[in-house]
Amino acid sequence: MPPEAASRSAPVYLDHHATTPLDERVLEAMLPYLREEFGNAASRTHAYGWRAEAAVEHARERLADLLGARDPAEIVFTSGATESNNLAILGLFEAEPGRRHGITVATEHPSVLDPFRALARRGLALDVLEVDGEGFVSPDAIARALRDETLLVSVMAANNEIGAVQPIREIAALCRERGVAFHCDAAQAAGKLELATARDGIDLLSLTGHKLYGPKGIGLLVVRKHGRPRLRLEPRQYGGGHEGGLRSGTLPVASIVGLARALELCLAEREAEATRLAALRDRLHAELAAALPGRVLLNGPRDARLPGNLNVSFTDVDGDRLIADLQGIAVSSGSACSSALPEPSPVLLALGRSPALARASLRFGLGRGTTHDHVGKAVASVVAAIALQSSAA
Repeated sequence: MPPEAASRSAPVYLDHHATTPLDERVLEAMLPYLREEFGNAASRTHAYGWRAEAAVEHARERLADLLGARDPAEIVFTSGATESNNLAILGLFEAEPGRRHGITVATEHPSVLDPFRALARRGLALDVLEVDGEGFVSPDAIARALRDETLLVSVMAANNEIGAVQPIREIAALCRERGVAFHCDAAQAAGKLELATARDGIDLLSLTGHKLYGPKGIGLLVVRKHGRPRLRLEPRQYGGGHEGGLRSGTLPVASIVGLARALELCLAEREAEATRLAALRDRLHAELAAALPGRVLLNGPRDARLPGNLNVSFTDVDGDRLIADLQGIAVSSGSACSSALPEPSPVLLALGRSPALARASLRFGLGRGTTHDHVGKAVASVVAAIALQSSAA
């Protein structure tokens, strides 16, 4: 198919929680380091390496400032949030074998839950806390779960499926009082919410570039260097001692520059974009509810959620067919599934949804390119898909 034909037939993209398009302004910042400034930042004997290193350190300083870190050396570059989460959780417990208890939440991303489960198979005592019907974990539940041997609490800032924004500062304060490290997966929240690691009491913070209009394959972990409790991480990979010995490997200079530029742009435009997206999200919800009266159930909170997130379940709908029947829009199901064996979303089940309702759900991720026209097309597509099922029944 010719590129122009593919462009004309491209569906409306409403899956910005899965990934975001690379912003042209970010690409512009990256291009010199993909072309003439191609040096290795670890090459210390010539100008190509010096300029690459200078670009990396400038980006590190900028990211530390944007994230409210105490020291640029707290920024450790990784391949993305999955690696950052694994480094934070596995690295901390492997470096501190004497404290063998961790706490997390049932609605966390698999890149948090799976490392904890791997540690549990090796003898870690693990509490996976439940959430309420809107997806919030209670700080009181965390306080009750804390033990003398608790080393780490990990709670995401904003949920990737239902957009629920957790009370991060309150949870961090509880951890700080008890001398427990606090890790926050901020993959969905970075650039959308106001986060400052030092002010908010976050000891370890993960994020990734491709969720904020930056490049794929680049992320970071903020690792607090000062204060208590003292943090020591065991590296997950070796071979050169890069990134303070925590993450060996040749640094992707262009991607690091792009990550800093992407976060800079998101935070500069955050308030206006949040207002715009929240209005579009609310319109989408209202029009779906009006077109399908009594059949649209909101998953997650009404207020304390990401501005571009809408997750809804539909009653009396074959969830296995719903995505397949949609035309002209790109969205996600609320399920984490393969094409052969759909499984209901653990996040929606944790909210109390039935397996049938969890399967019959859609996650709309509105973003920088979303317009009112896109919202209208989304409503029409969903209504048509559900009508098709009704006519076939």
